[in-house]
Amino acid sequence: MSTISNNTHDSYEKNLSQDPRERAPLVTGGKDFSAVTSTVADLARGWPNIWWWAAFLFSSSLLAMLGGLLGYLFTTGTGIWGNNQPVAWGFPIVNFVFWVGIGHAGTLISAILFLFRQNWRTGINRFAEAMTIFAVMCAAIFPGVHVGRPWLAYWLFPIPNQMDMWPQFRSPLLWDVFAVGTYATVSTLFWLTGMVPDFATLRDRAKNVIAKFAYSVVSIGWTGSSRHWHRFEKAYLILAALATPLVLSVHSVVSFDFAVAQLPGWHTTIFPPYFVAGAIYGGFAMVITLAVPCRKLFGLEDIITWRHIENMSKVMLGTGMIVAYAYGVEFFIAWYGQVPEEQFAFLNRMRGPYWWAFALMIFCNCIGPQILWFRKARMNVWCVMFAAMCVNVGMWFERFVIIVTSLVRDFLPSSWDLFKPTWVDITMFIGSFGLFFTMFLLFLKFLPTCAMAEIKSVMPEAHAHSGPGGEAMDSEGRSDYQPD
Repeated sequence: MSTISNNTHDSYEKNLSQDPRERAPLVTGGKDFSAVTSTVADLARGWPNIWWWAAFLFSSSLLAMLGGLLGYLFTTGTGIWGNNQPVAWGFPIVNFVFWVGIGHAGTLISAILFLFRQNWRTGINRFAEAMTIFAVMCAAIFPGVHVGRPWLAYWLFPIPNQMDMWPQFRSPLLWDVFAVGTYATVSTLFWLTGMVPDFATLRDRAKNVIAKFAYSVVSIGWTGSSRHWHRFEKAYLILAALATPLVLSVHSVVSFDFAVAQLPGWHTTIFPPYFVAGAIYGGFAMVITLAVPCRKLFGLEDIITWRHIENMSKVMLGTGMIVAYAYGVEFFIAWYGQVPEEQFAFLNRMRGPYWWAFALMIFCNCIGPQILWFRKARMNVWCVMFAAMCVNVGMWFERFVIIVTSLVRDFLPSSWDLFKPTWVDITMFIGSFGLFFTMFLLFLKFLPTCAMAEIKSVMPEAHAHSGPGGEAMDSEGRSDYQPD
């Protein structure tokens, strides 16, 4: 017993070690393959704890509210929003860009870190991939209902019809349809493909007939043979290679919604890299926001370790510096370009009627997360959550500042008007979180929360030179990796 305790203590210490000469373990607590499987599979098979039920009731209530508001919108019209002239794009587009950005970190963690062979991704990649899918679902709502007659939203797709009517291919709204649609399709395929071995594990452990049938269908006959593993790894690699450029392209296309316009504050070439960095920044903040409480409440602390949280904090800090630099470059270009309307647009952001939103954006995105420079802060749950929540708030206000401040005061003072969101605008945004968290909680309950097969592949026991506890073995005792 004392040996197990010592091993557990040692693995915790090594997990947080900063010694570059020693590879830190990515699974702590002295867990072996069976313990990893039990920890993840029992979460999907067992009865949810009280925290899950409390969160599910709350989030499903918000989702019901969103459904009611959408019904009110369809029967009444978009006049219930605060949109006006000149702010024809109000909260719906702010929310759309915000949610698309949230969806970026999932594919980044899964695809790009996979291609770069960053093994620390294995504890959090399933989490992040699920977040991507649900965030894109939330994003898809807002442009869909913003078109005014949502029952005709399918006209956005190039579907042959008897009237020979085609979408306006020069419209950025149509570019969004293709970009987000492609991203959602590849991300979903990537997510489902990665879960196939884990679905088979749940299938083999399921006692309920319905659950066994459902997991059998989605595990598509997985037996764990060498041929299956070979094909699985090839397919996963191809999908990762497809998904990686999409991370960069999808938010670049979303930024073109603004960059191709002539409006001061929007017409700038820095938007694509600036939007991509901001999306990754906000996406990592949301992964931390979800992972920190989940690992505690659902017993995943040995799989999603504090090293994972610290690494994500470092990535968030780096992308945050890129975002802060982009803010500075925007002001420099406005000054250097010597275009009076452009200079006025940026001064209006700082000193106009929405100065408070600009101040919140700067504090939340540029000042608050600087606390992560200190390792003591990165190792403190409250400091990490403070930084993540700052970014969540700041990224939404970034979109608000870009969209609203440029529209309320454009070239013609005679067309100026302020934007005031209505209660429907605000509650629909809150309701979208209900959809996001309800889907996420259902994912926690019914699907493998962590990538069991991938986690085992980075454990010391997976290598031929290591024994069950990770200790070195002589040549006679070596064995090949056998998936559970």
